[in-house]
Amino acid sequence: MATVIRGGHVITLAGENYSPGFVAFDDEGTIIAVGPDAVEGDAGDGRLPVGLAGLALSGPVAVIDARGKRVLPGFIDPHCHLGIVEEGAPVEGDDLNETSDPLTPHLQALDGINPVDPAFSDALRGGVTTVCVLPGSANIIGGQAVIMKTAGPLAERVVRNGAAVKAALGENPKRVYTERKKAPITRMASAALLREALARAREYGRRRSETAGEPSKAPELDLRWEAMQPLLARQVPLRLHAHRADDLLTGLRIVREYGLQAVLEHCTEGHLIAGELAEAGVPAIVGPSLVNRAKVEMREITPATAGILHAAGVLVALMTDHPVIPIQYLPLCAGLAVRHGMDEETALRAISLHAARILGLEGSVGSLEAGKQADVVLWDGHPFDTRSSVTQVWIKGRMVYSTEK
Repeated sequence: MATVIRGGHVITLAGENYSPGFVAFDDEGTIIAVGPDAVEGDAGDGRLPVGLAGLALSGPVAVIDARGKRVLPGFIDPHCHLGIVEEGAPVEGDDLNETSDPLTPHLQALDGINPVDPAFSDALRGGVTTVCVLPGSANIIGGQAVIMKTAGPLAERVVRNGAAVKAALGENPKRVYTERKKAPITRMASAALLREALARAREYGRRRSETAGEPSKAPELDLRWEAMQPLLARQVPLRLHAHRADDLLTGLRIVREYGLQAVLEHCTEGHLIAGELAEAGVPAIVGPSLVNRAKVEMREITPATAGILHAAGVLVALMTDHPVIPIQYLPLCAGLAVRHGMDEETALRAISLHAARILGLEGSVGSLEAGKQADVVLWDGHPFDTRSSVTQVWIKGRMVYSTEK
């Protein structure tokens, strides 16, 4: 059934906002129109906005009265561990890190996700409709990320599997493998292992290409190096966990050496080298910022980092790193960035359109525009106001959450 949400304050995050405004989407879950709601009379009387004149809506139309509410695109958490680290299940529900080997690029986060983890419902209550779930940061290369929706059958939730390769520098690999008395024990070894893996994967790909059509001469299948071919072909990015300035700069050197696409994850000391990061032209997913200085590499943590990087010209999104910060508090992370210098519109985009761009999804989600998926959320107040609540959520045009009777 086609749906028209009308009478609310529509925040498109694509430029123009409308108050009152409407959002209309068809029965296939695609937005067909967004605009001012100029019809006379009661927004709840079932009539359609004049902005829909001339647009064919086949079959019945559900009209949603959004007066007194804000209508926004579904939020996007581009870095979390939803479903792969279950709350309240410290051993049996923790599939974040395969610490038997520091190089595991062939592991898929999707294979560790519990789709009935209650945190998926929490995500809806926070207006989060799309997430990127990554393996953890114990390994130099931890595995492959998956982008997915937060509701629906698992097969339908998956947007893109193998969406990125997760890598990590800094304290975590050092700590984990020092305990096991194997490399990496130093930052030098961490960088060397990452370079070695990239070199071996590149050589594997070269040999495979040269022996195409000659199976007897082809290299033996190696799932580790096979999994890295899309990365080397620049089809997916390296999602590089790094907090400290030195680790960020080391990561950028390696990215340049191998000509990779990359995204900087956490970027805790990014504000100290904002100029260098802007010059590198690499996006940053900042956070989690609502935590203490639990590690040496977190000493310089500040919620101002995201705003400073944005002002320097870096494309910035925000993360919860769930369960570090519970997924439903993604809007709170953005509100905190506003308190520390980021403007409100940019902060909203940091959990929607900018996150979509970093994930390569800007053509389908992240804003309310005709032709995009109908991931739409109704709020009873501003998302940054801690008194506000989500009242209804649609994902791909299907209502998946409602507090309305």
